[in-house]
Amino acid sequence: MPFFNRYKPYFKQIAILSYPIIIGQLGIVLMGVVDVMMVGKLPSVNLAAISLANSVYFFICILGIGTLTAISPLVATSKGAGHPNQCAILFRQGFHASLILSAILSGIIYLLTENLNLLQQSEQTTALAKSYLHILNFGTFPMLLFMALKQYSDGLSFTKASAYITLAALGINATLCWIFIYGHLGSDRMGLNGAGLATTLARLFMALAMALVVLVHKQYKPFLKLKQHEGDLSYLKKIFTVGLPSGFQYFFEIGAFAFAAIMMGWISDHAMAAHQVAINIASVTYMIATGISAGGAILVGDALGRKNKTDIMDAGRASLIMGAAFMGFCALIISIFTYPIISIYTTDSIVTPMAAALLYIAALFQLSDGIQCVGLGILRGLGDTKVPTIITIIAYWGIGIPVGYLLGFTLGFGLYGIWIALLLGLSFSAFMLSTRFLKESRELSIKRTHEN
Repeated sequence: MPFFNRYKPYFKQIAILSYPIIIGQLGIVLMGVVDVMMVGKLPSVNLAAISLANSVYFFICILGIGTLTAISPLVATSKGAGHPNQCAILFRQGFHASLILSAILSGIIYLLTENLNLLQQSEQTTALAKSYLHILNFGTFPMLLFMALKQYSDGLSFTKASAYITLAALGINATLCWIFIYGHLGSDRMGLNGAGLATTLARLFMALAMALVVLVHKQYKPFLKLKQHEGDLSYLKKIFTVGLPSGFQYFFEIGAFAFAAIMMGWISDHAMAAHQVAINIASVTYMIATGISAGGAILVGDALGRKNKTDIMDAGRASLIMGAAFMGFCALIISIFTYPIISIYTTDSIVTPMAAALLYIAALFQLSDGIQCVGLGILRGLGDTKVPTIITIIAYWGIGIPVGYLLGFTLGFGLYGIWIALLLGLSFSAFMLSTRFLKESRELSIKRTHEN
Protein backbone atom coordinates (compact mmCIF):
# COMPACT_ATOMS: atom_id res chain seq x y z
CA MET A 1 0.00 0.00 0.00
CA PRO A 2 2.39 2.74 -1.21
CA PHE A 3 -0.25 5.46 -0.76
CA PHE A 4 -0.83 4.61 2.91
CA ASN A 5 2.89 4.09 3.57
CA ARG A 6 3.66 7.53 2.16
CA TYR A 7 1.32 9.29 4.57
CA LYS A 8 1.59 6.90 7.53
CA PRO A 9 4.29 8.90 9.39
CA TYR A 10 2.20 12.05 9.03
CA PHE A 11 -0.98 10.31 10.18
CA LYS A 12 0.93 9.25 13.29
CA GLN A 13 2.34 12.73 13.97
CA ILE A 14 -1.03 14.39 13.42
CA ALA A 15 -2.68 11.87 15.74
CA ILE A 16 -0.08 12.44 18.47
CA LEU A 17 -0.44 16.21 18.19
CA SER A 18 -4.19 16.21 17.67
CA TYR A 19 -5.60 13.87 20.28
CA PRO A 20 -4.86 16.14 23.29
CA ILE A 21 -6.09 19.14 21.26
CA ILE A 22 -9.23 17.18 20.34
CA ILE A 23 -9.81 16.30 24.01
CA GLY A 24 -9.42 19.98 24.86
CA GLN A 25 -11.68 21.12 22.04
CA LEU A 26 -14.28 18.52 22.94
CA GLY A 27 -14.12 19.62 26.56
CA ILE A 28 -14.88 23.20 25.55
CA VAL A 29 -17.83 22.28 23.35
CA LEU A 30 -19.07 19.68 25.83
CA MET A 31 -19.53 22.50 28.32
CA GLY A 32 -22.13 23.82 25.93
CA VAL A 33 -23.55 20.33 25.50
CA VAL A 34 -23.90 19.93 29.28
CA ASP A 35 -25.58 23.35 29.52
CA VAL A 36 -28.05 22.48 26.75
CA MET A 37 -28.76 19.01 28.17
CA MET A 38 -29.51 20.40 31.64
CA VAL A 39 -31.45 23.38 30.33
CA GLY A 40 -33.38 20.94 28.11
CA LYS A 41 -35.10 19.63 31.23
CA LEU A 42 -36.62 23.10 31.74
CA PRO A 43 -39.53 24.46 29.59
CA SER A 44 -38.58 24.58 25.87
CA VAL A 45 -38.39 28.39 25.84
CA ASN A 46 -35.13 28.01 27.81
CA LEU A 47 -33.64 26.00 24.92
CA ALA A 48 -34.67 28.77 22.54
CA ALA A 49 -33.10 31.37 24.86
CA ILE A 50 -29.79 29.54 25.24
CA SER A 51 -29.72 29.06 21.45
CA LEU A 52 -30.18 32.78 20.89
CA ALA A 53 -27.68 33.75 23.60
CA ASN A 54 -24.96 31.31 22.49
CA SER A 55 -25.44 32.34 18.87
CA VAL A 56 -24.91 36.01 19.73
CA TYR A 57 -22.05 35.32 22.16
CA PHE A 58 -19.99 33.09 19.89
CA PHE A 59 -20.79 35.20 16.86
CA ILE A 60 -18.66 37.88 18.55
CA CYS A 61 -16.21 35.80 20.61
CA ILE A 62 -15.20 33.58 17.70
CA LEU A 63 -13.43 36.60 16.20
CA GLY A 64 -11.13 36.61 19.24
CA ILE A 65 -10.76 32.83 19.39
CA GLY A 66 -9.98 32.67 15.67
CA THR A 67 -7.46 35.52 15.89
CA LEU A 68 -5.58 33.76 18.69
CA THR A 69 -5.27 30.55 16.62
CA ALA A 70 -2.48 32.36 14.74
CA ILE A 71 -0.25 31.94 17.80
CA SER A 72 0.29 28.16 17.46
CA PRO A 73 1.61 28.10 13.85
CA LEU A 74 3.72 31.22 14.53
CA VAL A 75 5.26 29.56 17.59
CA ALA A 76 5.68 26.27 15.68
CA THR A 77 7.48 28.08 12.85
CA SER A 78 9.79 29.90 15.32
CA LYS A 79 10.53 26.67 17.16
CA GLY A 80 11.13 24.78 13.91
CA ALA A 81 13.54 27.50 12.77
CA GLY A 82 15.44 27.25 16.09
CA HIS A 83 14.44 30.65 17.54
CA PRO A 84 13.30 30.13 21.18
CA ASN A 85 13.59 33.87 21.85
CA GLN A 86 10.84 34.52 19.30
CA CYS A 87 8.67 31.98 21.14
CA ALA A 88 9.21 33.96 24.36
CA ILE A 89 8.15 37.17 22.62
CA LEU A 90 5.07 35.47 21.17
CA PHE A 91 4.11 34.28 24.66
CA ARG A 92 4.07 37.85 25.97
CA GLN A 93 2.39 39.33 22.93
CA GLY A 94 -0.20 36.56 22.97
CA PHE A 95 -1.22 37.72 26.44
CA HIS A 96 -1.46 41.32 25.21
CA ALA A 97 -3.53 40.21 22.22
CA SER A 98 -6.00 38.38 24.49
CA LEU A 99 -6.30 41.48 26.70
CA ILE A 100 -6.99 43.79 23.75
CA LEU A 101 -9.48 41.42 22.17
CA SER A 102 -11.30 40.87 25.47
CA ALA A 103 -11.77 44.59 26.07
CA ILE A 104 -13.18 45.17 22.58
CA LEU A 105 -15.35 42.06 22.32
CA SER A 106 -16.79 42.30 25.84
CA GLY A 107 -17.93 45.84 25.03
CA ILE A 108 -19.58 44.70 21.80
CA ILE A 109 -21.33 41.81 23.56
CA TYR A 110 -22.63 44.17 26.25
CA LEU A 111 -24.09 46.53 23.64
CA LEU A 112 -25.68 43.67 21.71
CA THR A 113 -27.16 42.22 24.89
CA GLU A 114 -28.74 45.56 25.80
CA ASN A 115 -30.32 45.72 22.34
CA LEU A 116 -31.28 42.07 21.97
CA ASN A 117 -34.89 43.01 21.22
CA LEU A 118 -33.76 44.21 17.77
CA LEU A 119 -33.41 40.55 16.74
CA GLN A 120 -37.21 40.24 16.90
CA GLN A 121 -37.45 37.08 18.99
CA SER A 122 -40.28 36.34 21.39
CA GLU A 123 -40.41 38.50 24.55
CA GLN A 124 -39.82 35.62 26.94
CA THR A 125 -36.91 34.22 24.89
CA THR A 126 -35.27 37.66 24.69
CA ALA A 127 -35.61 38.32 28.43
CA LEU A 128 -34.08 34.97 29.40
CA ALA A 129 -31.26 35.27 26.86
CA LYS A 130 -30.39 38.82 27.97
CA SER A 131 -29.87 37.88 31.61
CA TYR A 132 -27.86 34.77 30.64
CA LEU A 133 -25.63 36.75 28.26
CA HIS A 134 -24.65 39.34 30.86
CA ILE A 135 -23.41 36.56 33.16
CA LEU A 136 -21.61 34.75 30.34
CA ASN A 137 -19.80 37.93 29.32
CA PHE A 138 -17.86 38.00 32.60
CA GLY A 139 -16.05 34.89 31.35
CA THR A 140 -14.86 36.44 28.09
CA PHE A 141 -11.39 37.48 29.26
CA PRO A 142 -10.64 34.17 31.07
CA MET A 143 -11.75 32.26 27.97
CA LEU A 144 -9.55 34.27 25.60
CA LEU A 145 -6.57 34.19 27.99
CA PHE A 146 -6.87 30.41 28.17
CA MET A 147 -7.02 30.24 24.37
CA ALA A 148 -3.86 32.37 24.02
CA LEU A 149 -1.96 30.18 26.51
CA LYS A 150 -3.31 27.00 24.91
CA GLN A 151 -2.27 28.11 21.43
CA TYR A 152 1.23 28.97 22.68
CA SER A 153 1.54 25.55 24.31
CA ASP A 154 0.14 23.76 21.23
CA GLY A 155 2.64 25.56 19.01
CA LEU A 156 5.46 24.09 21.11
CA SER A 157 3.82 20.65 20.63
CA PHE A 158 2.99 20.52 24.35
CA THR A 159 -0.67 19.72 23.86
CA LYS A 160 -1.59 17.54 26.86
CA ALA A 161 -1.83 20.14 29.65
CA SER A 162 -4.69 22.09 28.06
CA ALA A 163 -6.58 18.83 27.46
CA TYR A 164 -6.36 17.79 31.12
CA ILE A 165 -7.34 21.26 32.30
CA THR A 166 -10.33 21.35 29.97
CA LEU A 167 -11.53 17.95 31.14
CA ALA A 168 -11.27 19.10 34.76
CA ALA A 169 -13.20 22.27 33.85
CA LEU A 170 -15.87 20.14 32.18
CA GLY A 171 -16.41 18.29 35.45
CA ILE A 172 -16.53 21.58 37.36
CA ASN A 173 -19.02 23.03 34.88
CA ALA A 174 -21.31 19.98 35.02
CA THR A 175 -21.30 19.96 38.83
CA LEU A 176 -21.94 23.70 39.11
CA CYS A 177 -24.72 23.49 36.49
CA TRP A 178 -26.43 20.79 38.55
CA ILE A 179 -26.13 22.96 41.67
CA PHE A 180 -27.08 26.35 40.22
CA ILE A 181 -29.72 25.44 37.60
CA TYR A 182 -31.82 23.22 39.86
CA GLY A 183 -30.94 24.74 43.26
CA HIS A 184 -29.12 21.79 44.86
CA LEU A 185 -26.86 21.87 47.95
CA GLY A 186 -28.56 24.94 49.37
CA SER A 187 -28.18 27.08 46.24
CA ASP A 188 -31.04 29.19 44.88
CA ARG A 189 -32.75 27.67 41.82
CA MET A 190 -31.27 29.90 39.11
CA GLY A 191 -32.50 28.15 35.95
CA LEU A 192 -30.81 29.35 32.77
CA ASN A 193 -28.71 31.92 34.67
CA GLY A 194 -27.19 29.07 36.66
CA ALA A 195 -25.77 27.60 33.46
CA GLY A 196 -24.17 30.96 32.65
CA LEU A 197 -22.60 31.26 36.10
CA ALA A 198 -21.28 27.69 36.01
CA THR A 199 -19.67 28.20 32.59
CA THR A 200 -18.08 31.51 33.64
CA LEU A 201 -16.53 29.99 36.78
CA ALA A 202 -15.25 26.99 34.79
CA ARG A 203 -13.57 29.35 32.30
CA LEU A 204 -11.90 31.26 35.13
CA PHE A 205 -10.49 27.97 36.43
CA MET A 206 -9.18 27.09 32.95
CA ALA A 207 -7.30 30.39 32.56
CA LEU A 208 -5.70 30.24 36.02
CA ALA A 209 -4.72 26.57 35.71
CA MET A 210 -3.21 26.98 32.22
CA ALA A 211 -1.22 30.05 33.32
CA LEU A 212 0.14 28.12 36.29
CA VAL A 213 1.22 25.17 34.13
CA VAL A 214 3.00 27.32 31.52
CA LEU A 215 4.81 29.48 34.07
CA VAL A 216 5.86 26.63 36.39
CA HIS A 217 6.49 23.50 34.29
CA LYS A 218 10.13 23.05 33.31
CA GLN A 219 9.42 22.06 29.68
CA TYR A 220 8.33 25.63 28.91
CA LYS A 221 11.32 27.38 30.49
CA PRO A 222 13.63 27.38 27.41
CA PHE A 223 10.84 29.09 25.44
CA LEU A 224 10.01 31.73 28.07
CA LYS A 225 13.48 33.22 28.54
CA LEU A 226 13.56 36.57 26.78
CA LYS A 227 17.25 37.02 25.85
CA GLN A 228 16.79 40.06 23.64
CA HIS A 229 14.07 42.28 22.23
CA GLU A 230 13.49 41.84 18.50
CA GLY A 231 10.86 44.48 17.86
CA ASP A 232 8.33 42.98 20.26
CA LEU A 233 5.39 44.99 18.93
CA SER A 234 6.03 43.58 15.46
CA TYR A 235 5.10 40.16 16.84
CA LEU A 236 1.87 41.55 18.27
CA LYS A 237 1.20 43.01 14.85
CA LYS A 238 2.02 39.63 13.27
CA ILE A 239 -0.51 37.87 15.55
CA PHE A 240 -3.19 40.27 14.35
CA THR A 241 -2.00 40.28 10.72
CA VAL A 242 -2.17 36.49 10.48
CA GLY A 243 -4.86 36.01 13.12
CA LEU A 244 -7.52 38.57 12.23
CA PRO A 245 -8.21 37.01 8.82
CA SER A 246 -8.40 33.65 10.63
CA GLY A 247 -10.73 35.24 13.15
CA PHE A 248 -12.94 36.55 10.36
CA GLN A 249 -12.98 33.09 8.77
CA TYR A 250 -14.51 31.71 11.95
CA PHE A 251 -16.59 34.88 12.39
CA PHE A 252 -18.27 34.49 9.02
CA GLU A 253 -18.83 30.76 9.50
CA ILE A 254 -20.14 30.93 13.08
CA GLY A 255 -21.94 34.15 12.15
CA ALA A 256 -23.82 32.30 9.43
CA PHE A 257 -24.96 29.62 11.88
CA ALA A 258 -25.81 32.32 14.43
CA PHE A 259 -27.92 34.17 11.88
CA ALA A 260 -29.50 30.86 10.91
CA ALA A 261 -30.55 30.50 14.57
CA ILE A 262 -32.08 33.97 14.46
CA MET A 263 -34.00 33.02 11.30
CA MET A 264 -35.21 29.92 13.14
CA GLY A 265 -36.64 32.26 15.78
CA TRP A 266 -38.65 33.99 13.05
CA ILE A 267 -40.28 30.61 12.40
CA SER A 268 -40.98 29.55 16.01
CA ASP A 269 -39.41 28.87 19.41
CA HIS A 270 -39.70 25.14 18.64
CA ALA A 271 -37.73 25.58 15.40
CA MET A 272 -35.01 27.45 17.28
CA ALA A 273 -34.91 24.75 19.98
CA ALA A 274 -34.56 22.04 17.28
CA HIS A 275 -31.76 24.05 15.64
CA GLN A 276 -29.96 24.33 18.99
CA VAL A 277 -30.12 20.58 19.59
CA ALA A 278 -28.92 19.71 16.07
CA ILE A 279 -26.14 22.31 15.96
CA ASN A 280 -24.98 21.26 19.41
CA ILE A 281 -24.56 17.67 18.22
CA ALA A 282 -22.87 18.75 14.97
CA SER A 283 -20.49 21.00 16.92
CA VAL A 284 -19.11 17.97 18.79
CA THR A 285 -17.87 16.35 15.57
CA TYR A 286 -16.73 19.72 14.24
CA MET A 287 -14.52 20.27 17.30
CA ILE A 288 -12.77 16.97 16.63
CA ALA A 289 -12.13 18.16 13.07
CA THR A 290 -10.66 21.40 14.47
CA GLY A 291 -8.26 19.27 16.51
CA ILE A 292 -7.05 17.53 13.35
CA SER A 293 -6.89 20.97 11.71
CA ALA A 294 -4.74 22.33 14.54
CA GLY A 295 -2.41 19.34 14.40
CA GLY A 296 -2.04 19.80 10.65
CA ALA A 297 -1.39 23.54 11.07
CA ILE A 298 1.38 22.85 13.61
CA LEU A 299 3.06 20.27 11.34
CA VAL A 300 2.82 22.53 8.28
CA GLY A 301 4.10 25.53 10.29
CA ASP A 302 7.00 23.51 11.68
CA ALA A 303 7.89 22.23 8.18
CA LEU A 304 7.73 25.80 6.89
CA GLY A 305 10.21 26.87 9.58
CA ARG A 306 12.52 24.03 8.53
CA LYS A 307 11.97 24.85 4.83
CA ASN A 308 11.06 21.21 4.17
CA LYS A 309 8.92 21.25 1.02
CA THR A 310 7.93 17.59 1.07
CA ASP A 311 6.76 17.75 4.67
CA ILE A 312 4.64 20.83 3.96
CA MET A 313 2.76 19.13 1.14
CA ASP A 314 2.43 15.67 2.67
CA ALA A 315 1.48 16.87 6.16
CA GLY A 316 -1.28 18.99 4.66
CA ARG A 317 -2.60 16.22 2.45
CA ALA A 318 -2.50 13.72 5.32
CA SER A 319 -4.52 16.17 7.43
CA LEU A 320 -7.18 16.47 4.72
CA ILE A 321 -7.41 12.68 4.40
CA MET A 322 -7.76 12.24 8.18
CA GLY A 323 -10.40 14.97 8.42
CA ALA A 324 -12.46 13.50 5.58
CA ALA A 325 -12.21 9.93 6.91
CA PHE A 326 -13.23 10.87 10.44
CA MET A 327 -16.17 13.05 9.41
CA GLY A 328 -17.39 10.39 7.01
CA PHE A 329 -17.53 8.00 9.97
CA CYS A 330 -19.41 10.62 12.03
CA ALA A 331 -21.97 11.01 9.23
CA LEU A 332 -22.67 7.28 9.42
CA ILE A 333 -23.09 7.33 13.23
CA ILE A 334 -25.41 10.35 13.15
CA SER A 335 -27.56 8.73 10.45
CA ILE A 336 -27.95 5.44 12.34
CA PHE A 337 -28.44 6.75 15.88
CA THR A 338 -30.39 9.96 15.20
CA TYR A 339 -33.25 9.54 17.66
CA PRO A 340 -31.23 8.03 20.54
CA ILE A 341 -28.82 10.98 20.30
CA ILE A 342 -31.63 13.55 20.30
CA SER A 343 -33.28 11.90 23.32
CA ILE A 344 -30.23 12.86 25.39
CA TYR A 345 -31.21 16.51 24.88
CA THR A 346 -34.98 16.59 24.73
CA THR A 347 -38.12 14.45 24.60
CA ASP A 348 -40.38 17.28 23.45
CA SER A 349 -42.80 15.77 20.91
CA ILE A 350 -42.64 18.83 18.63
CA VAL A 351 -38.90 19.56 18.85
CA THR A 352 -37.71 15.94 18.41
CA PRO A 353 -38.88 15.28 14.80
CA MET A 354 -37.68 18.73 13.73
CA ALA A 355 -34.22 18.10 15.23
CA ALA A 356 -34.10 14.63 13.62
CA ALA A 357 -34.69 16.05 10.14
CA LEU A 358 -31.96 18.65 10.72
CA LEU A 359 -29.56 15.94 11.89
CA TYR A 360 -30.05 14.01 8.64
CA ILE A 361 -28.95 17.15 6.80
CA ALA A 362 -26.07 17.55 9.29
CA ALA A 363 -24.94 14.01 8.42
CA LEU A 364 -24.70 15.08 4.78
CA PHE A 365 -22.54 18.11 5.51
CA GLN A 366 -20.12 16.30 7.86
CA LEU A 367 -17.66 15.53 5.07
CA SER A 368 -17.67 19.08 3.70
CA ASP A 369 -17.43 20.56 7.19
CA GLY A 370 -14.39 18.42 8.05
CA ILE A 371 -12.53 19.18 4.82
CA GLN A 372 -13.13 22.94 4.98
CA CYS A 373 -12.12 23.03 8.65
CA VAL A 374 -8.84 21.20 8.02
CA GLY A 375 -8.27 23.27 4.88
CA LEU A 376 -8.40 26.48 6.91
CA GLY A 377 -5.93 25.07 9.44
CA ILE A 378 -3.25 23.90 7.03
CA LEU A 379 -3.50 27.13 5.02
CA ARG A 380 -3.02 29.00 8.31
CA GLY A 381 0.12 26.89 8.84
CA LEU A 382 1.39 28.31 5.53
CA GLY A 383 0.52 31.83 6.70
CA ASP A 384 -2.16 32.02 4.01
CA THR A 385 -5.26 33.58 5.55
CA LYS A 386 -6.53 36.44 3.36
CA VAL A 387 -7.86 34.50 0.36
CA PRO A 388 -9.37 31.79 2.60
CA THR A 389 -11.25 34.59 4.38
CA ILE A 390 -12.75 35.72 1.06
CA ILE A 391 -13.72 32.11 0.29
CA THR A 392 -15.41 31.88 3.70
CA ILE A 393 -17.37 35.09 3.13
CA ILE A 394 -18.65 33.85 -0.23
CA ALA A 395 -19.48 30.38 1.14
CA TYR A 396 -21.58 31.53 4.06
CA TRP A 397 -22.80 35.02 3.22
CA GLY A 398 -22.86 34.74 -0.56
CA ILE A 399 -24.40 31.25 -0.63
CA GLY A 400 -25.49 29.97 2.80
CA ILE A 401 -27.55 32.85 4.21
CA PRO A 402 -29.13 34.27 1.00
CA VAL A 403 -30.01 30.81 -0.33
CA GLY A 404 -31.22 29.88 3.16
CA TYR A 405 -33.62 32.81 3.18
CA LEU A 406 -34.76 31.94 -0.35
CA LEU A 407 -35.38 28.26 0.45
CA GLY A 408 -36.63 28.79 3.98
CA PHE A 409 -39.02 31.70 3.52
CA THR A 410 -39.56 32.57 -0.15
CA LEU A 411 -39.98 28.95 -1.27
CA GLY A 412 -41.50 27.82 2.04
CA PHE A 413 -39.13 25.00 3.08
CA GLY A 414 -38.81 26.55 6.54
CA LEU A 415 -36.03 25.42 8.88
CA TYR A 416 -35.01 22.58 6.52
CA GLY A 417 -34.37 24.99 3.66
CA ILE A 418 -32.06 27.03 5.88
CA TRP A 419 -29.94 23.98 6.69
CA ILE A 420 -29.82 22.77 3.09
CA ALA A 421 -28.38 26.15 2.15
CA LEU A 422 -25.73 25.83 4.87
CA LEU A 423 -24.81 22.45 3.37
CA LEU A 424 -24.28 24.12 -0.02
CA GLY A 425 -22.08 26.81 1.52
CA LEU A 426 -19.95 24.27 3.40
CA SER A 427 -19.47 22.18 0.25
CA PHE A 428 -18.28 25.22 -1.73
CA SER A 429 -15.86 26.15 1.07
CA ALA A 430 -14.47 22.60 1.31
CA PHE A 431 -13.75 22.40 -2.42
CA MET A 432 -12.14 25.84 -2.67
CA LEU A 433 -9.95 25.59 0.46
CA SER A 434 -8.63 22.09 -0.21
CA THR A 435 -7.90 23.00 -3.83
CA ARG A 436 -6.09 26.17 -2.71
CA PHE A 437 -3.82 24.28 -0.31
CA LEU A 438 -2.86 21.76 -2.98
CA LYS A 439 -2.11 24.61 -5.39
CA GLU A 440 -0.26 26.85 -2.91
CA SER A 441 1.89 24.09 -1.46
CA ARG A 442 2.79 22.85 -4.93
CA GLU A 443 3.77 26.35 -6.13
CA LEU A 444 5.70 27.01 -2.93
CA SER A 445 7.62 23.79 -3.59
CA ILE A 446 8.49 24.81 -7.16
CA LYS A 447 9.54 28.31 -6.08
CA ARG A 448 11.80 27.09 -3.31
CA THR A 449 13.29 24.38 -5.48
CA HIS A 450 14.46 27.11 -7.90
CA GLU A 451 15.77 29.23 -5.02
CA ASN A 452 17.78 26.31 -3.71
